[in-house]
Amino acid sequence: MKIRVATYNIHKGVSAIRSQPRVHALKQAIGLFAADVVFLQEVQGRHDRNVAQYGAEHHGHRHWPETAQHEFFAGEALHAAYGMNAVYDHGHHGNALLSAYPIAQSRNHDVSDHAYEQRGILHCEVDTPKGTVHCYVVHLGLFAGGRGRQTAALIEAVKASAPNGEPVIIAGDFNDWRDTLGDKLRQALGVVEVFEQIGDTTTLSELVRTLGRRHKPGASTAARTFPAALPFFRLDRIYVRGFQVDNAEVMHGSLWARLSDHAPIVAELKLA
Repeated sequence: MKIRVATYNIHKGVSAIRSQPRVHALKQAIGLFAADVVFLQEVQGRHDRNVAQYGAEHHGHRHWPETAQHEFFAGEALHAAYGMNAVYDHGHHGNALLSAYPIAQSRNHDVSDHAYEQRGILHCEVDTPKGTVHCYVVHLGLFAGGRGRQTAALIEAVKASAPNGEPVIIAGDFNDWRDTLGDKLRQALGVVEVFEQIGDTTTLSELVRTLGRRHKPGASTAARTFPAALPFFRLDRIYVRGFQVDNAEVMHGSLWARLSDHAPIVAELKLA
């Protein structure tokens, strides 16, 4: 069975520059992934201030939907799950999963390392025609010490919920620009990062991904995804277990630069 997945930090539905509303454009862009499962970070489940500011009718449609962003993106075609992490007076945001397959159950793990930075891991059991796939949507903290502790919590969560080698996809914004966490995940969970399995190509995605890496043995193979306008930092990842990676690419171009500060990653997988 083949499955197409994507991960995307959507910056709460506003552009990185001037904070302009981008929710409708994001829904169209997510559709361009043609993905079976989409891992989203910084998704607003409630957003009273933006509804008040951008929700007025303009040319027959609302700039900002009243529904939660994950529900708006899913529409009637997709299943959706949401894990609330950061709560504030005018709303909250967290991680979300959109799936063409039913989501049997979901659970949000609070892995916040301190009061000023709420983080979570959303675990969803996705019912595919070939059985359950465990999906974990990740958004780790900005500080190295906290990311290490959050990675340990992720490892324990995966071991507890998928203990027998079941197919696993872990994707999201790891904020791991030095790639210090990958080896821990590989050794503890038997996962691989999608760009480890694909060969060199001559595509723009591969050229950007390998910028500055040639002739540096042991350098990270992870993709450069931040900032979206000219990706340099390797922040976003897709780790898999039980899958063969057929293809993986970073989505580049002016469209993606306008929508968020992160560029999305799309990968095509085959169940091993």
